[in-house]
Amino acid sequence: MARKCRIDIVEMVHKAGAGHPGGSLSAIDLIVGLYGTGFRFKLDEPNWEDRDRFIMSKGHASPAVYSMLHNLGIISKKDIDGFRTLGSICQGHVDMKWTNGVDFSAGSLGMGLSFGLGCAIAAKMDNSERNIWVMIGDGETQEGQIWEAAMAADFHQTGNLNVIIDRNRIQNDDFMEVQMEIGDIGKKFESFGWKIIEIDGHSMTEIIEAIDLATNENERPCAIVAHTVKGKGVSFMENNPSFHGKAPNDDELLLALEELS
Repeated sequence: MARKCRIDIVEMVHKAGAGHPGGSLSAIDLIVGLYGTGFRFKLDEPNWEDRDRFIMSKGHASPAVYSMLHNLGIISKKDIDGFRTLGSICQGHVDMKWTNGVDFSAGSLGMGLSFGLGCAIAAKMDNSERNIWVMIGDGETQEGQIWEAAMAADFHQTGNLNVIIDRNRIQNDDFMEVQMEIGDIGKKFESFGWKIIEIDGHSMTEIIEAIDLATNENERPCAIVAHTVKGKGVSFMENNPSFHGKAPNDDELLLALEELS
């Protein structure tokens, strides 16, 4: 499934001539692992009230979300072929007003964890068993709002809140160590009262085990620090900052598809 999604991602971004392949490819194993195991939802009822919520805070990695929804049958091939075109339900950033299966409208980075915290508190107020899953980028943790939400999550005892950190070490312009390194993310979250799980974000075994541990952690919020490779699966995109937000050309697409096929 992850391989199919990677193919969708590179084709989608190539056809649009724009988009963010690098962070979509680093995140897709995590998204597939979540939806394929511990995530509670109904294919025939996308707006089921008691479903778990997935919040893609790094919303520019929308191709990863759309590829997952397409392979689940929630949106169509025609939908993803219209990625970033006027009137398409697959906009550049995920938008819950347009797309079935999307639970958060993304834009400026840093907002998703606060939104997820609100969802988690609402679930507790509703006496619902739904879990809230938020994916953030490591560059996104430079936003102060992330840490306000992290502090509040422990205070409100939101054991139903889980964050997945896509630790690919590259942000918009360059490697994080050049832009502004944030150090040990796990220890930072731990200092705010969170349970920490560190994994290889491309090992499906470790991903599934982490999701199971996080799902069964009911006392405090949980942060999965997933060490990933930006552009994973396509050799010339891997650890290449230039493919944070650049579409492959025709020759690059053929090479990418050859590697992924």
